[in-house]
Amino acid sequence: MSGKEKRCPICKAKAPVADYRPFCSKRCADVDLSRWLGGAYAIPSAEPPDEFEIMEAVEAARKESQQTDD
Repeated sequence: MSGKEKRCPICKAKAPVADYRPFCSKRCADVDLSRWLGGAYAIPSAEPPDEFEIMEAVEAARKESQQTDD
C-alpha cells in the first residue's frame, strides 16, 4: 500500500471495520445504502422525450398544416 490510511467514505473515520468495509460501521453502510436507494448517486442526464409527447407534437403539426392548406 502507499502508506495512506483508508477512511470511511461517509464519516471519514480512520480504519474501516472489516465486516463493513469500506465503512467504519453498520450505520455508515446503511447511510450509503440509503443514498443509493434514494437516487443521491444517480448520474444526471437529459431524459429523452416521451413517445406520447412526440405523437402529440406530430398530430398538432399535422392539424396546423391542414388548417393552413385550407
